Amino acid sequence: MNFQPDQQILDNYADILVNFALNNGRGVKNDEVVFLHVQEYAKPLLLSLYRSVLKAGAHPIVQYLPDELDKDFFELASESQLNFFPTHFLKGKVHEAQHFLTIIAETNKHELEGIDPRKIMQRNLSLKPYLDWRHKKESQKKFSWTLALYPTPAMAAEAGISLKTCWKQVVQACYLDDSSPICRWQEIQKNINSIKTKLNQLSIDYLQIESPGTDLIIGLDQDRRWLGGDGCNIPSFEIFISPDWRRTQGHISFDLPLYRYGNEIRDIYLEFKDGLVVNSKASKGADVLKKMIATKNADKIGEFSLTDKSFSRINKFMAETLYDENFGGKYGNTHIALGDSFHESYSKSAKNIKEKDWERMGFNNSVIHTDIIATTNRTVTAYLTDSSKKVIYKNGHFTL
Repeated sequence: MNFQPDQQILDNYADILVNFALNNGRGVKNDEVVFLHVQEYAKPLLLSLYRSVLKAGAHPIVQYLPDELDKDFFELASESQLNFFPTHFLKGKVHEAQHFLTIIAETNKHELEGIDPRKIMQRNLSLKPYLDWRHKKESQKKFSWTLALYPTPAMAAEAGISLKTCWKQVVQACYLDDSSPICRWQEIQKNINSIKTKLNQLSIDYLQIESPGTDLIIGLDQDRRWLGGDGCNIPSFEIFISPDWRRTQGHISFDLPLYRYGNEIRDIYLEFKDGLVVNSKASKGADVLKKMIATKNADKIGEFSLTDKSFSRINKFMAETLYDENFGGKYGNTHIALGDSFHESYSKSAKNIKEKDWERMGFNNSVIHTDIIATTNRTVTAYLTDSSKKVIYKNGHFTL
């Protein structure tokens, strides 16, 4: 059965995204340019977003994306077409905009099944300069972005729930039925900032993550800081850090399926030695997983993240990383991202940092950034530089 929330819900959603999430939790400003990347199915939300941007005094530019074009592209594209990079268009786009707002509304979660994963990775690599331009402008604090979800029947079916139930998760996760949704998000932001402050005050040498099927060491650095609550995703309850990838050791298992590149990957297991993935397994989609890991620098960790269950009202599997990486449920969640690091996790000024400096500090640089999620009960222990240790997360809660 089709389902669409009422107009007030959509207007509240647009208000949060435009007037809170963008500009790192401060909302758009007068005369700024906002690119709205919206898939065809999400047109009802596009109309609310467009009006919200205009009311804020900013300039909306719409990129309205037809559903399900990717399969035709990868089936028909030549090597030249896979490698084609529209330099002037993409450079101009990054130059023009202060904000990107992207709405995920997939109508086929398995669109690229059967496509050679090599083609998908090759296309991603061809777009690397575009990502670099975005990162550079973001590091200069001249650019922000956010992602949000517009549920589709395909998404709901994949998660094994009705479309109405899927939308209920979105409404409660984003406080769309609250009398003052932005105030609620500001309160969450304040609580997340309080935990970040406590974490950043700890002099952590490395973390140990322990749960059934997991015993993983993640090395940090004195010039790292924890991030979160900055509006880059809605919803976003996670608190995360980009570690020194070179110090990752051990193994980790993930219980939530990963949907990536139009494929489903289940029961992922990763083993690390000296910072590199040396063994990977999956009960489904293992070929896609291995091809992704084989992409340059995708065999290294770019992010480690924790979600406190008291923050998140997401309690159902949604078959979409944006929501699953913010899962609350019984034990919150842990996730890592293979691939690209966040330069924002560097605690000092990045103004004069060059690529070789990022490499020297163990920040990873990759076209891939793929979050993989575990919701099993786990204990995270911080080993401090003074040789003491402190449990910072247990039974789904931060313990600071």
